[in-house]
Amino acid sequence: MRVILLQDVDKIGKKYEIKDVSDGHARNFLIPQGLSKPATKEALKWLEVQKELGQKKAEDKLKEMQRHVSTIDGLEISIPVKIGDKGQLYESVTPQKISDTLKEMGFDVKKNQIKLKDVIKELGEYPVKIKFDHNLEAEITLIIAEEKI
Repeated sequence: MRVILLQDVDKIGKKYEIKDVSDGHARNFLIPQGLSKPATKEALKWLEVQKELGQKKAEDKLKEMQRHVSTIDGLEISIPVKIGDKGQLYESVTPQKISDTLKEMGFDVKKNQIKLKDVIKELGEYPVKIKFDHNLEAEITLIIAEEKI
C-alpha cells in the first residue's frame, strides 16, 4: 500500500515522503497512529500544497534570520568587569556572559552559537564570531572595560 508519511518514522522514511509499505502495517499501525495516510489522488494534491507551504515557511525563516544577522553584524558591545589592583579581571568573560549581554540588548543568541578561541581574561577589544542557522555568521567587537563604581 502506498502511504504519505505525516511524521518521520524510523526505518521507513521522513515526513511528507511517499512510501510503499505492507497493507497490514499501514492499516494496523501507521494510519491509526496518525503517522501516515493513504496516497489517494486527493492526498497527493494535499501533499503538494503542504510542500509548497513548507518551502515558503523555510524561505521566510531564512529571510528573517538574514535580517537578524545583519543587525548584529558589526556591533560593538561593551562588557564592564571588576578588576584588581594589578589590572587582572576578577571574572573571565565566557560565551554565557556574552549571550546574556546580547539578550539584554534584545538579540536572541545562545551561548553555543558564540565562538571564542578561549575565555577572555584581560581588558581590551576582541573580535567574536557568532554562528547562526543556515550557515550564516556575524562578527561583533567585544570591548572589555573596567567597571565604574
